[in-house]
Amino acid sequence: MSDLREQVLAASLALIEEDGVAALSLREVARRAGVSHQAPYHHFGHKEAIVAELVARGFTRLAERLEATERARGAASRRLMLAGRAYVAFALAEPASFRIMFRPELVDRAAFPAAGDAGARAYAPLVRLVTECHAGGRAPRTGSAAAERIDTLVTMHWSLVHGLATLLLDGSLGRRFATREARDAHIEATLAVFTRATASLVR
Repeated sequence: MSDLREQVLAASLALIEEDGVAALSLREVARRAGVSHQAPYHHFGHKEAIVAELVARGFTRLAERLEATERARGAASRRLMLAGRAYVAFALAEPASFRIMFRPELVDRAAFPAAGDAGARAYAPLVRLVTECHAGGRAPRTGSAAAERIDTLVTMHWSLVHGLATLLLDGSLGRRFATREARDAHIEATLAVFTRATASLVR
């Protein structure tokens, strides 16, 4: 992949981090990247293409983190907790990417299927881990009550970790837990309580 393409993407992500996605323009990206104002057009026809690439890359990196938790040792419940921790850690480590990845109005997934495919890849480990934890790893028959229960549990787990990440990144929890140690302890405690609370829903 060309250095120019990487320069454009790096400058775009930095601009989004500092001023938000609304400030993104190819001319400003070119200025920050130190290239001619026409240079970004060699790789990206418009800013949605840049955002789509950043979203796809963000989901790919998140997927890699979550897939690593699947390969960890231990019970499914422990690996599910590790996945939750990895999700929140990604958000805090890559806030600019996280803030655009879950905004479907920014990227037309039909026009940029790679972004949708990467999102599906990141979602899949959660489904597999929840299924392993709450259904012994056996995927229930589609349309059955058990399948609906798994789908609900996936949403519950996702909502918890996404809410934690958002509140720590942009909400009151970030101010309440100012140090990394305090933040990590709260994340761990919250995930532990939630895991115990949902344990009764197994199978």
